[in-house]
Amino acid sequence: MSRPAPLIPCIISGGSGTRLWPVSRQHMPKPFMRINEAHSLLQQTFLRALQLPEVERIVTVTNRELLFRTLDEYRALNCQQGIDLVLEPEGRNTAVAVTVAALHLQQHFSEDALFLVLPADHLISDCGAFIEAVSKARTLAEQGYLVTFGIQPSRAETGFGYIETGATLGAGSAVTRFIEKPDAERAQQLLDAGNVLWNSGMFCFPARLLLQQMQEHAPAVLQAARESFSASDCIENASLRQRELEPVSFAKAPDISIDYALMERSEQVAVVPCDPGWSDVGSWLSLREHYPEDEQGNQIQGEVITHNTTGCFIDSPYRVTGAVGLQDLIIVDTPDALLVADAASSQDVNKVVAELTRRQHDACRLHQTVHRPWGTYTVLEAGERFKIKRILVRAGQSLSLQIHHHRSEHWVVVSGMAKVENGERSFFLNTNESTYIPAGNRHRLSNPGLIDLVMIEVQSGEYLGEDDIVRLNDLYGRPADADRPEDEQ
Repeated sequence: MSRPAPLIPCIISGGSGTRLWPVSRQHMPKPFMRINEAHSLLQQTFLRALQLPEVERIVTVTNRELLFRTLDEYRALNCQQGIDLVLEPEGRNTAVAVTVAALHLQQHFSEDALFLVLPADHLISDCGAFIEAVSKARTLAEQGYLVTFGIQPSRAETGFGYIETGATLGAGSAVTRFIEKPDAERAQQLLDAGNVLWNSGMFCFPARLLLQQMQEHAPAVLQAARESFSASDCIENASLRQRELEPVSFAKAPDISIDYALMERSEQVAVVPCDPGWSDVGSWLSLREHYPEDEQGNQIQGEVITHNTTGCFIDSPYRVTGAVGLQDLIIVDTPDALLVADAASSQDVNKVVAELTRRQHDACRLHQTVHRPWGTYTVLEAGERFKIKRILVRAGQSLSLQIHHHRSEHWVVVSGMAKVENGERSFFLNTNESTYIPAGNRHRLSNPGLIDLVMIEVQSGEYLGEDDIVRLNDLYGRPADADRPEDEQ
């Protein structure tokens, strides 16, 4: 008897989660959020995939800029599972992400491999129901269907797309049509009809069939994916396989979802109905459902004092917050941004992000604390001609060897030991010791110790933009010129 085709979970981890701003941002998006749990959404998705039978490796498609944060998330789980990372140079929606995943599976696993597409930003509370649904989807995929998972609707929801079901296909049904997010009246009509499911965004495909169908229905996506994949570099060892997609060809891919590019056009689509306690956590209104309420119907995170306040969600972990005479509001406080919204308008938070993007404001891209491959840095204060940072370097890690043209820096060690390269000198600094880095000096900061190194950096100069950096040498393969804020340090 021939061995069944392997099933490879493929986690799609990207997007900016604009409706969950200010916690979710472009370079710290929704998959990294922790929602009333010890693990992030990405970690929960990875652990859920591990519970499927006979999973040997897990593929993750993510943005190149999220590589080190993603690795940190997976390493924190202490799993022995092999990991494949496919790195996109930019976000081009899910059609090209799924297509390059299929190409990766065919090259590294099997021509007949099945892959299970799992968004990294969903919550699923009933893992048993999830595993059962995957088993049913696998059977249909082996029979030659592109399979989607439909969630049994519990209310007339305007925030989800719908799937209308047709003829029975074993454990699933044929898909008659996909329905766009409806208004409230139409959503109630669909619910009353009884033959619709919510579109979950999870899929199960035979890789070969997926590529054949993309050639028929979305050839431009497939061509760009093939060209980028063929020109990409792949490095691997026993536990990690990492493929970085070539950017010029990738940019030619149409910016379109897999639903629009393929699922709504193909005649080989089936749906498996399921009820695994699913939520796409698409807004603060849907997220608050996962937190307990107090006697006044408030959901509180942090030190919050309320008076005559009902039906509010208040997340304020960094400072004492007082709420007086409020009703049905969402208040989310972060060190550098505050959201105050009527609960009924939570879907419109992305309008704030759109305006911040138009203004090129950092608050839509980065938090004050930024994760780098070597550790983190936090901007404590910034003003005209100066910026103050707290820098944490993990044991054994090192920043790039670099120069700045327009700013000088003072470094003061708070705890741990630092190895410093400053011009032609190389020396060690202990707690309470400091050094000065003149503009134009090549320099590097390293942590040779066994504990975290914490230091304060004071920058001063005529220009303090994050693009004033030239890397001379970098352990992590980052580009020489930091022309984006996330490349700083």
